[in-house]
Amino acid sequence: RKWFDCAECHAEQEDHPLLQQLDMTFACKKCKKCFRKDVKNFEDCDEYCPHCDNHYILEAVTPTPALQVEGEDARIDARMLKDDRVRSAPERRVFDVRDTADRLG
Repeated sequence: RKWFDCAECHAEQEDHPLLQQLDMTFACKKCKKCFRKDVKNFEDCDEYCPHCDNHYILEAVTPTPALQVEGEDARIDARMLKDDRVRSAPERRVFDVRDTADRLG
């Protein structure tokens, strides 16, 4: 038998639908023990493992696609990060008004 974390994970990997049952078998990831729960009268206290009191029901998080820049580890090579605390040299242009007095004499 294979174990899946959720029905969506089962649907992605298997080609048959899940059988609808009111009695579910859970496996605690902390103490590795299996137990059954009746889903007809599922309460808040049923979200914990009866053996080790581990809170085994977690809210599912679906990842959202995002466009990001990937780089090396910032702790090793921080060249792509900008530190706003350090002043950068002022930009110099060809037609800078501040330098014209020095050039004209």
